[in-house]
Amino acid sequence: MLWTATAVVALGFLVALEIAARHYGLPGPIANQAKEVVVAPKSGFLLYASMALMMVVLTWKQRFIATGVAIGIDLVFLLVRWVAGIEVTEGHPFGNGALWVILGCAVIAVTHRTGRERVLLLKGVGLGLLLVAGRKTGDTWLLITSKTRPMVLDQYVATADHALGNPSWVAGRIVEAGGPVVNHILHFVYGQLAVAAVIFALYQLRHVAAERRFPSHHLVRTFLVIGLLGPGIYMIYPVVGPILAYGPDGGHWALADIWPGTPPPLNPPHSMPFDEITPRNCMPSLHTAWATAIFIHSRKGPRLLRFAGTFWLIATLGATLGFGYHYGADLVAGVVFTLTIEAALRSLERGWDRSGTQLVAYGATVFALLLASYRYLPTEMARYPWVFGPLLILAMVSVIYCYVRTIRRWERKEAPVLEPEPQLERV
Repeated sequence: MLWTATAVVALGFLVALEIAARHYGLPGPIANQAKEVVVAPKSGFLLYASMALMMVVLTWKQRFIATGVAIGIDLVFLLVRWVAGIEVTEGHPFGNGALWVILGCAVIAVTHRTGRERVLLLKGVGLGLLLVAGRKTGDTWLLITSKTRPMVLDQYVATADHALGNPSWVAGRIVEAGGPVVNHILHFVYGQLAVAAVIFALYQLRHVAAERRFPSHHLVRTFLVIGLLGPGIYMIYPVVGPILAYGPDGGHWALADIWPGTPPPLNPPHSMPFDEITPRNCMPSLHTAWATAIFIHSRKGPRLLRFAGTFWLIATLGATLGFGYHYGADLVAGVVFTLTIEAALRSLERGWDRSGTQLVAYGATVFALLLASYRYLPTEMARYPWVFGPLLILAMVSVIYCYVRTIRRWERKEAPVLEPEPQLERV
């Protein structure tokens, strides 16, 4: 019943976004995904990653067959496009086959499976489709933010960022000094975050086929909830980022072309107009939120996975700041946002108690106070950076500390108690 209710809510949400996108004369998430059954998909890597996520419910033989079928379908599409003279100018030349396999597994589940086998296969299909739908839903959300929020609050966040030492300006100069190698590495990490999440999730879900059930909590759940709630904050706190508001990418909408060379001046902040194309997707930084979720879920893995999770978090933080996509204040809010969501999902998994409720309430309170301080105290924060800078970091660290302490307490309670083996008495 829970999965059915989730599917109904997700479908209703997608339909609502489709209607909203049509209102602005553009296709919504359902239409965009349906087109990728035939046309060159914009998310080729993500479609194969989604298929890999779906295949956790299959046996190894079935996985090899599904992969071969997906590659074969893509080769047919490539041949047809080559014969017809269709040039792929947008998107990827592959990925259709992965989507066909996911949809085909849904048909097989309905027509050739029964009982628990049908439910398990449909859960795998739903997991794969949810990942793709989340990407399409995010694109539509960003479109809505650009159309419905003509004024942005970048001046407020940029002023408050003086308390942190303008980290985006500092990181931007570091990335420029790093040359093309550092630039390409950070771009790859930033652009393939969803694929990295699937790799970590595959490790968590590696026993699903053998145990015939999903674990009660895993990375994909956190990713989807972050992607669902985050854009709602964008509607409340629209921000476009330093490279647009203070840099060359903003064109004539930018206040000045000073990023990353010169920090913004300490003038009284005001909301400012911006174009109807650029997404208002900075506060909080969802890339930071997702990378933090990857880091958290990688802590229970082997050493290589823990190292990869740490690297992905550090590289993502460097990319978000170094490319001018976010302010430092966005990153602080993103970390608190993720820990609060993760605490809520873990509490939902194990059953709500006093410690879980207090942790979620504390995280939500700190997050709300951060947003309020960025909006209503930016000038004071910039005037007294040695006071407000440590306070911002302390607020984030306090949420991290409370989260780690609470989770460890839960794990100690849930750990099985091993009885000592009886020892033979000496004669």
